[in-house]
Amino acid sequence: MKTIINTANAPAPIGPYNQAVIAGNFVFVSGQVAINPATGELVLDDIKTETKLVMENIKAILTAAGIDFSHIVKTTIFLKDMGSFAQVNEVYGSYFTADFPARETVAVAGLPKNVNVEISVTALKS
Repeated sequence: MKTIINTANAPAPIGPYNQAVIAGNFVFVSGQVAINPATGELVLDDIKTETKLVMENIKAILTAAGIDFSHIVKTTIFLKDMGSFAQVNEVYGSYFTADFPARETVAVAGLPKNVNVEISVTALKS
């Protein structure tokens, strides 16, 4: 059995997927990009601002699922340019305090809407 999570506090999906799905004790959050959920507009001012909005969108989805960043067990960061790694890592790291999740960061040829960063997470609900 699975439960679908959707919140108006994060961007609406731009394709045939949901913001998150709960399956058992796992919460699978779809990759998030820097779309302002209030306006539907991309925010690509700079990589730190972009990453912060991505993380805030993830936070909104986690909140809708009844959890927070401390429940995340795995993240995947997709970067258009690995040269942005240090700045993305700085913003990303500010959302965690201890017991950091497992993670991989990969450079990709392109991302939806030509964004610079996309992040997906898997969390435990229990």
